[in-house]
This record gives sequence, structure tokens and C-alpha cells, in this order.
Amino acid sequence: MGFFRKSRRVPFSYDPERQEPLIRKSICTGEMTAGFVDKDTGIFHDLMRLADEEDVRRFCSDLGVEHVRVIY
Repeated sequence: MGFFRKSRRVPFSYDPERQEPLIRKSICTGEMTAGFVDKDTGIFHDLMRLADEEDVRRFCSDLGVEHVRVIY
């Protein structure tokens, strides 16, 4: 028998002038990952894996935006 930790949602912050929130989606599997891309370097920083559209809506509401760009 094991004990499971209740997952805590950690609020995240970003600098809108230096980073852009986006979702990276796999063409083959459809797997979605939410994160930020650095506008200067173009490097994507993973934050979390998204399982469904509810996770996408939650990610957008946490950021306070209505739509996040999707890249493939």
C-alpha cells in the first residue's frame, strides 16, 4: 500500500515582454505541452503536459488570456 501526494497547483509567472505563452502539439501523437518561448532566443521552456481541452482552458485562465498560440 502506498501513499499518494495530492498534487498542488503552483502558480507561475512570466514576463510578457520577454516570453510568450504557447502550446506545443505533436503532429503524430497529438500530445500537448504548455510552456513559454523566449522571444530573444526562441527556446521553448516546458511547464506542464496537457491531457485535454479542459487543461488548455485552465492554462489560459491561469495566465489571464483567452487564447494561446499552438505550434507543431
